[in-house]
Amino acid sequence: MQPGADVNQRIARISVHLNPPNLQMEISSGLRRVNCRAKGGSPGFKVAILGAAGGIGQPLALLMKMNPLVSVLHLYDVVNTPGVTADVSHMDTGAVVRGFLGQQQLEDALTGMDLVIIPAGVPRKPGMTRDDLFNINAGIVKTLCEGIAKCCPKAIVNLISNPVNST
Repeated sequence: MQPGADVNQRIARISVHLNPPNLQMEISSGLRRVNCRAKGGSPGFKVAILGAAGGIGQPLALLMKMNPLVSVLHLYDVVNTPGVTADVSHMDTGAVVRGFLGQQQLEDALTGMDLVIIPAGVPRKPGMTRDDLFNINAGIVKTLCEGIAKCCPKAIVNLISNPVNST
């Protein structure tokens, strides 16, 4: 088995989950299905980062921009998104980067995404308990998840908002 074969198999399974084949259409049209998910027909995944201007979201956006499997990268936050978008878009890779600022642009940021990563939330402040932090960030995440359910219900969601391990 060649190196990376396991990774390639997992990526193929995720791709089929996100865009299941329509065999009837393939048969009737005589066309073979390809994984053209992005604008311009370039293959890859459409990824949204919700909370892209934060301490985790910024380096995560850079990593996603460098990933050759990502063809479209949407950066969303309630503050500072234009600056982060400008910085990330200057990297010379094939991923198309767009920034979205504020609640009124959440649906635009999420429409058609395959993967949504959520590092959004407030940081823990001195004197704040983990329960306090959970209650604040749960409200933020709830709003974002409602948008995901509406605009990209088949997307894979990766939630990394703090506190990650609360019960």
